[in-house]
Amino acid sequence: MTQEAERGSATVWVVALAGVLALVGLAGVLVGAAAVARHRAGSAADLTALAAAGRAVLADPQACAVAGGIAAENEARLDDCAVHPGAVVEVTVSVRVALGPVGVRTATAHARAGPVGGPAP
Repeated sequence: MTQEAERGSATVWVVALAGVLALVGLAGVLVGAAAVARHRAGSAADLTALAAAGRAVLADPQACAVAGGIAAENEARLDDCAVHPGAVVEVTVSVRVALGPVGVRTATAHARAGPVGGPAP
């Protein structure tokens, strides 16, 4: 083969490598966005459970309503809330995350809070 026959082949390789690097970069961004959503859901669940437990200790029958408000303020949705004996509260919250070409997904987290020395589940 002569040099004339191979002319332009480096351009093809560079374009192919750029495409592969772009796909790897996109995958990294999507994984990062999913991880951030999971951490947001965990934080929202913790705050929601603590707020509801604080109300449950005071025997407030609206503890789960307060939890719903706290979840909403953290851009999350309260999926489940249960007040157990001893003012122990369990919540499940979800956070929606847009992952571009993958679509919109939901990150879910569960938390439990109550007074120290409360009953075990």
